[in-house]
Amino acid sequence: HLDAGHNTLPLVVPILFYHGTVSPWPHTLNWLQLFDLPELAGALYGGDFPLVDLTVMPDNHILRHQRMAMLELLQKHIRQRDLAELQPMLITLLAQGYLTENQINTLISYMLQAGTSEKPGPLIRELAKQSPRHKELLMTIAEWLEEKGRKKGRKEGRQEGLQEGRREISHSIALKMLACGLEPKMVMELTGLSQEELSSLSH
Repeated sequence: HLDAGHNTLPLVVPILFYHGTVSPWPHTLNWLQLFDLPELAGALYGGDFPLVDLTVMPDNHILRHQRMAMLELLQKHIRQRDLAELQPMLITLLAQGYLTENQINTLISYMLQAGTSEKPGPLIRELAKQSPRHKELLMTIAEWLEEKGRKKGRKEGRQEGLQEGRREISHSIALKMLACGLEPKMVMELTGLSQEELSSLSH
C-alpha cells in the first residue's frame, strides 16, 4: 500500500468467521478483553506509541545504556558520520564487556554493511585491540578491508595480471572468516565470492 504511493495506512475491517462446535460464539468480541489488564491494554494500544528518538538523544546519555549503547550509538550516526569519529566511544563500550560474542559480530556486520568510513580497516583493527575475545575475527575483517582498498587503488592495466592473486587472497581470507565464526552470507558480501565458491572452500 505504501509502495503504491499512499502516505497513510488503509483501514482494515476485522471480521471473526466462526464455525466451532459451541454455538453461539462463546467469547468476547473485543480483543482488549483478552488481556489480563483490559483498561491498561486500551490505553497502551489506543494512544500514542512510546517514542525513543535517538536522533535527539545526547551521546553521553546513550553511553549509559549498557548492552544497548553500542547499537543505539551506531544507529544514531550510521548515515550521518564517518564511523571512525566514533572510535573512542566504541572502544569505551567494548572495554565495558557488556556485549556477547554474537552481539559484537552482529554490530560489526551492521557497521560494514550500512556504515560509512574512509578507512574502515584501521577502525576495525583498533577495535580488535580493545576486544581480545574477538581479536582474531576483527583482525581478519580489517585485513580484508585493507586489501580491498589496495585493489581499488590499482590501475586497470594491471587488473588482468593480478586476477589470480586476488582470487587466492579472497579464498584465504574467506576461510579465516568462516573459521572465526562469521556468517557465510556476510563472508560472501565482503569477499565477493559466490555461494558455490564458498561451499567449495568449506569442503
